[in-house]
Amino acid sequence: MRHFGHIPSAVRTGLFHREPADFTPDSPARLLAVALGATLYSPATRPRLADAVRKQAARGVVSMVLCLEDSISDAEVEAGEANLVETFADLAADGSGVPLLFIRVREPRQITDLVDRLGASVSLLSGFVLPKFTEARGHGFLEALTQAERTSGRRLFAMPVLESPELLHLETRAETLAGIASITDKYRDRVLALRLGVTDFCSAYGLRRSPDMTAYDIKIVANVIADVVNVLGRSDGTGFTVTGPVWEYFRPGERMFKPQLRRSPFLEGRAEDLRTALIEHDLDGLLREIELDRANGLLGKTCIHPTHVVPVHALSVVSHEEWSDAQDILRPERDGGGVLRSAYTNKMNEVKPHRSWAERTLLRAEVFGVANEDVGFVDLLTAGLAGS
Repeated sequence: MRHFGHIPSAVRTGLFHREPADFTPDSPARLLAVALGATLYSPATRPRLADAVRKQAARGVVSMVLCLEDSISDAEVEAGEANLVETFADLAADGSGVPLLFIRVREPRQITDLVDRLGASVSLLSGFVLPKFTEARGHGFLEALTQAERTSGRRLFAMPVLESPELLHLETRAETLAGIASITDKYRDRVLALRLGVTDFCSAYGLRRSPDMTAYDIKIVANVIADVVNVLGRSDGTGFTVTGPVWEYFRPGERMFKPQLRRSPFLEGRAEDLRTALIEHDLDGLLREIELDRANGLLGKTCIHPTHVVPVHALSVVSHEEWSDAQDILRPERDGGGVLRSAYTNKMNEVKPHRSWAERTLLRAEVFGVANEDVGFVDLLTAGLAGS
């Protein structure tokens, strides 16, 4: 699979200086953590779930979470588990490509039970999402995952969700973060990425952000995100990929943008049409939040609606300017440090302070590609929409 693989190769050639690379569920964890991109959630009880997975894969989705937790009622869990077993069997029999698939469970015993029930179709499973993760809760989940790996012979990843009240409340946050850091370090090889449960954070105080506000406008939430990145997102080898929070808003129906925006990636007047479409459909807040996610050290995003996927991926592509700066900073002859003027002659690149940024940028470039010099977000978004 690859990002933007759903659009024609001739279009990709016009968009990318370096196209996104192929990856598989067996690729190195460091690469997969970045490649997650927009992770689309779906209730495990959804009818014809296998068809929905195929449909989203054809539209450019590369990671999905099939949820047995908050998206369904307590009374639906058993039916959701049965639906997942049937769905995986259907997908395995079909043999067509599927995204990276994860199951969000409620309790540890579901991990071992589901892996046993999936049988041979477990080969399509990339791992489990672990809700309300703390050190105390995490031990049971991660031990169950270890057991499931032994049983299935399949590499399975964990994606803990950081959303517990202990993490939100100031008096317990430092201790909770230290505990999470300890247990995730112990099981480092199995932790693919850490996800943020911002909806639960807001719920604890009866808050809900409007479509005009990002998570970073809610100071209680912004403070938690900052502390999570501070402790768990460091670039010194001790940190993990931390993904961006969910955006809750969408318009009814799947065709969010004007039909004429979906005909071709190279349309006259597309920028103005697209800008209007974004404002009309409340996407301005989402776009601002995606930019703020990356500025604050987050990669990828939890998504609950298919129309959020293409904007996340379009804004994840590395610009030619970013790539040029990163290449210059990481040249072998720069190992001793120093300062140099960027090739775009609009900034100074400091080799030592900017090295970690450059390394992260080139890893993102590998999975999302590098745009051509004259290609911007609007071009990438329009092409992604036209191909979906």
